[in-house]
Amino acid sequence: MSNATASKSIAAFAGPTLLALGASTLLNLGRLPSLVEQVAREPALIMVSGMLLFVAGLAIVRVHHHWRRDWSILVTLLGWLALLGGLARILVPFQLADAMVGLGDQPLVDACAAILVLVVGVFLSYKGYAG
Repeated sequence: MSNATASKSIAAFAGPTLLALGASTLLNLGRLPSLVEQVAREPALIMVSGMLLFVAGLAIVRVHHHWRRDWSILVTLLGWLALLGGLARILVPFQLADAMVGLGDQPLVDACAAILVLVVGVFLSYKGYAG
C-alpha cells in the first residue's frame, strides 16, 4: 500500500470516528460531568479502553509512520497519540481515574475540545473520502 493510500484509508476511518465523538460530546455537554464521574469510578473500564486505544494506535503507527510536511502528518500524530494514550490507560488506570475527578466540569473547555475534535474529524473525513 502506498503512503498516500494508507493516509487516505486511515483518514477515512478516523475522520468519521472523530466526527461522531465531537458531535456526541457537544450534544451531551450538560451530562458530561456525570459521564466522566461514572468512568472515573471504573479503573477497569479505563484499562480496557486503553487496550483498545493502544491496539488502534499501534496499527496506525505500524502502517503510517510518515513525518512529511503535509496533511498526512496528522494521521501519524493521531496514531502516536492513540498509542501513548492507550499505554497510559493500561499502565496507570487508577491514577488516571483519580485525575479524572473534576474533568467535565468546565463546559467552555469541554466545548472547545469537542469543536477541535469535530474540525479534525471533518478534515480527515474530507481527505479520506474526497476524490
